[in-house]
Amino acid sequence: MPFAEKELLKLDGLRVTGQSEDSLQFLFTGKLAALNKFKKATVVYLLSQFAVPRPKALLGNQQFAQLVNDIAFVMETQIFKSFRFEAAGKDSSVFGRLAEVLAKALKLVFDPEEGELMLRVRPFAEGWEVLIRLTPRPLSARSWRICNMPGGLNASLAVIMNELARPKPNERYLNAMCGSGTLAIEQGLGSSCKALVALDIRKDALDCARENISAAKLSHIELVQADATTYQSDEPFDVITADLPWGDVVGSHKGNAQLYPAFLENMARGSSDKARLVILTHEIKLFEKLLSQDKNWKLLQSLKVSHSGHYPRIYVLKKVI
Repeated sequence: MPFAEKELLKLDGLRVTGQSEDSLQFLFTGKLAALNKFKKATVVYLLSQFAVPRPKALLGNQQFAQLVNDIAFVMETQIFKSFRFEAAGKDSSVFGRLAEVLAKALKLVFDPEEGELMLRVRPFAEGWEVLIRLTPRPLSARSWRICNMPGGLNASLAVIMNELARPKPNERYLNAMCGSGTLAIEQGLGSSCKALVALDIRKDALDCARENISAAKLSHIELVQADATTYQSDEPFDVITADLPWGDVVGSHKGNAQLYPAFLENMARGSSDKARLVILTHEIKLFEKLLSQDKNWKLLQSLKVSHSGHYPRIYVLKKVI
């Protein structure tokens, strides 16, 4: 969480009060709308806590009034048309009754599957708490994303990966195996590069990336259809980023055993002496075994991150000259 924390602490009136492996808790005295603009946080909630023994007690007059007041506070900054719960037992009669009275009080439709206003109800040490998401969609669901691919990369992680790669204006950037183009687009929306190339072997992926690039109003990203294990550009790249196949939604573990070493070798051939390679993968044992044997890349940093219920790692590598 250090990247999200660093971004958060730029706001006046914000103080971090606690943190876990994948979350931060903080107090904020500024305007709530300012929290909706983060690039490196996946989601931000308003935390509403209740010293009650069970969720049923949220229907009590005092607790219900507090809950409605806190939700209304969030609704002042965003337009919501529906709401839903994320909680153990959310299909129970208790949550059914809570949905009924909240729908009436908030004048919102209860949509248990697609509700925009998401309310996470969970126990804590002194009772139960409700986390009220500040936005209709997660912050990582960028407005430019009109096309997605299976196993698509979280845009918040893409920002972090690009920050770790540190591209400079005079450097050439390659997003290998680009999929829907997340890394290239977030880099294009951030700082400029001498060249910005998104590469994928699949035409459908490039078509998807093209739609997203257009929605992001970017015109300086070059799309190339080629195999990342054999592709060579006329000029070497200084920065290479990739969300490699994990072997579940995309690719296979057997295929990755062949793909990963071929990819590392080819990226070494097609990169400059000062090249940095930033990889996201859940094939941790395979990748770290390859790195222990690889003579082209030196590991600078390894970070455990959270992505769609998994805990992959970001690897920051530097080319060995």
